[in-house]
Amino acid sequence: MGRGLQHACRLAARLGQILSQNPDGSSECGLWSCTPGLRKVTFVADEFCHFLSGRGTYVHDDGEETPVGAGTLVFFPAGWAGTSTITQTLTKAFMCR
Repeated sequence: MGRGLQHACRLAARLGQILSQNPDGSSECGLWSCTPGLRKVTFVADEFCHFLSGRGTYVHDDGEETPVGAGTLVFFPAGWAGTSTITQTLTKAFMCR
């Protein structure tokens, strides 16, 4: 696993819980929550998300908007950059590789 993925997943662990990690460190999955606010976001690893609760919007630097809420499934490829605006505390299950 590259240093970027290690950092991203360690950050997720502080904000949520890692449920499983591949023995070679190449992938992790878990739960993550974030309180309302506007934040700059860069996904350093591929990440698949299933949003469980809350509400917000991810806006790519190119202007593409992705609204999220309970039941939303999203794939963020490594290198995706933009902003997240969370209006209700957001919780997701994720897998990053």
